[in-house]
Amino acid sequence: MTSPTPRPGIMDIAPYVGGSHAVTGVDKVIVLSANENPLGPSPKAREAYAAMADELHRYPEGGAVALRQAIGKRFRLDPERIVCGAGSDELISLLIGAYAGPGDEVLYSQYGFLMYAISAKAAGATPVTAPEKNLTADVDALLEHVTENTRLLFLANPNNPTGTCLPASELSRLRDNLRDDVLLVIDAAYAEYVGTGDYNAGEDLAGRCDNVVMLRTFSKIFGLASQRLGWAYGPAAIIDVLNRVRGPFNITASAQAAGIAAVEDVEHVQASRDHNDRWMAWLTQQLGGLGVEVPPSAGNFILARFADKASADAAYAHLMSRGIIARLMAGYGLPESIRITIGLEDENRALVDALAEHLGAA
Repeated sequence: MTSPTPRPGIMDIAPYVGGSHAVTGVDKVIVLSANENPLGPSPKAREAYAAMADELHRYPEGGAVALRQAIGKRFRLDPERIVCGAGSDELISLLIGAYAGPGDEVLYSQYGFLMYAISAKAAGATPVTAPEKNLTADVDALLEHVTENTRLLFLANPNNPTGTCLPASELSRLRDNLRDDVLLVIDAAYAEYVGTGDYNAGEDLAGRCDNVVMLRTFSKIFGLASQRLGWAYGPAAIIDVLNRVRGPFNITASAQAAGIAAVEDVEHVQASRDHNDRWMAWLTQQLGGLGVEVPPSAGNFILARFADKASADAAYAHLMSRGIIARLMAGYGLPESIRITIGLEDENRALVDALAEHLGAA
């Protein structure tokens, strides 16, 4: 007998592997591997989530109307031009599946989010990368790699895992020099952490251009990673397409309730940003003092760069032996690097102590 055969290219996909949350033989671990908010979700979001326990037998509201209205009010956007997804991962997949297929290309920067390539291959399209400069997306290189087959261009800004960020002027230059039939997707998962005044998450371009979509998530500063909740804002025509291809109940009722409470709790978001600012500066300084290179980051994580892959692997293994989980970056083409999420005070101090011990600086 012959078993069913998947489409060509499917078996070429290397499955995405998320950040680990456990260490064999260690009961209490410090998880700094997945860029989660160490403060957790808003207390109001916790309450809203718990209040849905008696409604588990009910289907969720299919259009996420109240959630879209809350998002629109918070960010001053038209709710009719917002669509919600099961994390921005689902929206990435839906966009590529709707606009690209065999023979088409999906373009992104060299160290961009792995899901761009995975979703492109799943749709039968070809992922294409453009080189970066100093771990930063290069607008000129991206434009040079646009071909007649390019259908979508993804730009993570800030980028994961490098933490680098382009100013609003560069986003505008990218769009101004891009063909109108190429969809520019600005993935702004870490937008709430950016403190520079020349930054725009993409809402301006998505609000006035017919080929720009902005993606956002509740998994980072809002602390709702387990609820798989993201959203897209863009032209009415593209939002219409996403509503046609998404599942009818793709957002759970608990995620909608928690999302509304989270987006309305401005104080918790500010506290999370303040915590990140303080401990990112401290951690960057401490690791620099240990001789570890740490490029500036606009997210809630740092990229610790070692002399080579062997040095990074050894440092990672030592952290794991101390119950501290970070994230190796070889899968992103950065084998000499470890990505480290900003944690709570005791977690950050434990990380520095462990690395100091490993590097002989304790």
